[in-house]
Amino acid sequence: MIENEYNYKYVKINDDYSSEVINNKISIRTEVKKEKIGVMLVGIGGNNGSTFAASILARQKNIEWENKNGKHKVDFLGSIYEYGSINIGYKDNKPYSKLIKNLINIHSPNDIVFHGWDICDEDLYTACKKNKVLDIDLLNKIQDDLKNIKPMKSICYDGFIATNQKERCNNLKNFKKNKWADLLLIKSDIETFKLENSLDKIVVVWTASTERFHRGNWKTSDELLSSLKESDEEVSPSLIFAYASILTDSIFLNGSPQNTICPAILDLANKRKCFVGGEDFKTGQTKLKSVLVDFLASSGIKPLSIVSYNHLGNNDGKNLNEQPQFESKEMTKKNVIDDIVEENSELFNNKKPDHCVIIKYVPAVGDSKRAMDEYYSELCMDGRSTIAIHNTCEDTLLAVPLILDIILFSEYFSRIKFKLEDNTITTFTSNLSLLSLFFKAPVDDGYPVINAFFKQRYALDNFIKASLGIPINDFLNLHNRIL
Repeated sequence: MIENEYNYKYVKINDDYSSEVINNKISIRTEVKKEKIGVMLVGIGGNNGSTFAASILARQKNIEWENKNGKHKVDFLGSIYEYGSINIGYKDNKPYSKLIKNLINIHSPNDIVFHGWDICDEDLYTACKKNKVLDIDLLNKIQDDLKNIKPMKSICYDGFIATNQKERCNNLKNFKKNKWADLLLIKSDIETFKLENSLDKIVVVWTASTERFHRGNWKTSDELLSSLKESDEEVSPSLIFAYASILTDSIFLNGSPQNTICPAILDLANKRKCFVGGEDFKTGQTKLKSVLVDFLASSGIKPLSIVSYNHLGNNDGKNLNEQPQFESKEMTKKNVIDDIVEENSELFNNKKPDHCVIIKYVPAVGDSKRAMDEYYSELCMDGRSTIAIHNTCEDTLLAVPLILDIILFSEYFSRIKFKLEDNTITTFTSNLSLLSLFFKAPVDDGYPVINAFFKQRYALDNFIKASLGIPINDFLNLHNRIL
């Protein structure tokens, strides 16, 4: 057990607009990590799932491969775990930083044991070749390992993913659509994987196709349980995976934009003191939006409209080609500026910018997504500014390092305990909101939602510093600013 004291202060504004400083003295405790961490991917045969699995395997085997750019070793560029650093003090009057992974008791990619489910029965070598993300020389060097990994049977219900995915559905658990039976089978899969690999903790990650929003209005876990047992048509596959994960005391992370982490799932997680995170991985275009709109507003410039267009040709793009699934994605992409508008009410006059999101499926470009954004803003004296951005990126290779991050950080946060001034021992809330850095639409559990990228990053950095007993960043640097 690692323990450090932290004096947490914040300013409370009263009804009469007077302010008072609230002071909380707490101890932050970190339980020591176990030897291995279990990861189970929903949609392990998809672009994100298969590429993540192959990358982890190659890292663990220290594989080198060659392509037209030369020889390479596995890295996770884009991962905060791998390359994120924190300023921990000053040396010779200059900022001194260390990598996060060298400061805290966090797992590494080499500690990961994985498996997963998919609606398609193809082994991972076949899936990786079909998805065309990784170099063939790399895949051939881990061919035998990938061929030996065949997805467990998954679940699929009509209407939740696009009809164009039906041709892939040849690996399903229950053709009778008994949703309670499906949940018990998924729960058994998790328990068996945990037992067979002698694991202390499992992290279940939804990397599968985007579902349409479910229309359930369950407020409690008991209401959702009743609907599960009745095989209610609004119970989605992702809800079943989330429910089963929590029943096995696993962490559930939703990497797609559907509304999986609903009040009923949060209620169950709270009751069982488990952890969840979501919704939708924040990778390229939307991550940039959470930076650029914050930059404009912080500069006193008023965004009037934001138009985001992208086209891609992987299976995610194919699934989003149908309207119900696109609407889920559209919602999370638009929500990413909400907190910036709220915090700058005078600038925005409580009116969101016009916000348009367009996604088109173009098979020829494969995983190489083309994103085009226009930010149209008002300047002083009724002036106008237009910022246009064109970004071409390999969609999956942005997502894989982020998947690694949410797995490793969520497991790390699950080992944190807080000792309060009255000696009460508690944990983070079930919705791991410090993970909001990695999600387009962080879940609203009644507390303020933060979307702005650097606020999210500073929150992560500052918590790590607090857990180490190091003063948090204030950026004043007064020892360099005054005589």
